[in-house]
Amino acid sequence: MKAKKSKAVKPSVHIVEKVLLNPYNPITVNLIGAGGTGSQFLTALGRMNHALIALNHPGLMVRVFDDDKVEPANLGRQLFPSADLGMYKAVALVNRINLFFGTNWKAITERYNKETIQDNPDLRMAEFTISCVDTVLARFEIAELLMGLDKRVTYMRNRPLYWMDFGNSKDTGQVILSTLTEIKQPESKKFNVVDSLPLVTNEFRDLLEHSESTDNTPSCSLADALGKQDLFINSALANLGASLLWQIFREGMLFNRGFFLNLKEFRTTPLKVA
Repeated sequence: MKAKKSKAVKPSVHIVEKVLLNPYNPITVNLIGAGGTGSQFLTALGRMNHALIALNHPGLMVRVFDDDKVEPANLGRQLFPSADLGMYKAVALVNRINLFFGTNWKAITERYNKETIQDNPDLRMAEFTISCVDTVLARFEIAELLMGLDKRVTYMRNRPLYWMDFGNSKDTGQVILSTLTEIKQPESKKFNVVDSLPLVTNEFRDLLEHSESTDNTPSCSLADALGKQDLFINSALANLGASLLWQIFREGMLFNRGFFLNLKEFRTTPLKVA
């Protein structure tokens, strides 16, 4: 008697919203936080925009939110020279990117919070929101603002679609991609298509709530800052996260929706679409 063959499990995949792949206008990106990771990631976005335009894509329109100013402790670990001291981080970075790449991106010298959004509700409207924030409270507020939109209107311009969140400790970190609405998926016999990627604030709520640092005092020097975060953790996260975003635009499908990084052990663990 022949044994029955086990049914093969189809790999899970998320097919990217098609408006991102063939848009008529540049894709709007809200980058929240212009510090250690945000300053590195903005440079990656500039390179990505240049490459997309060369590939006949309209590219990106980026808005950077940060109300902090450059301090001596930021020099070296974050992408600021001494000439930027006292300037708003968002302004210093966006001016440099615009000059280097010829873009017209915007700096917003306010926190991305309820007060800012109430004054200008259109600031929430971006296909991509990318958060590089220091506190768990800020993440939950971002989630509340993004999920408070009526995303049933499918023809809305700059309709919020995805949220990519960066977080790190001294030498570990993670990048997690979430959907802000159900993304219609094509039928597939080869793959198990997944229309929704869970919010980081839902999936890892307990972990986030128990990981909040008790030391939120600002660093007084670079040496002090390096005692809290490794010199290269932010740039490592930014480059790997940029690779995930680039995969979205170039391949249009995702088998992984993020990753966990341990820089001390040089180990990266992908977070699978499921």
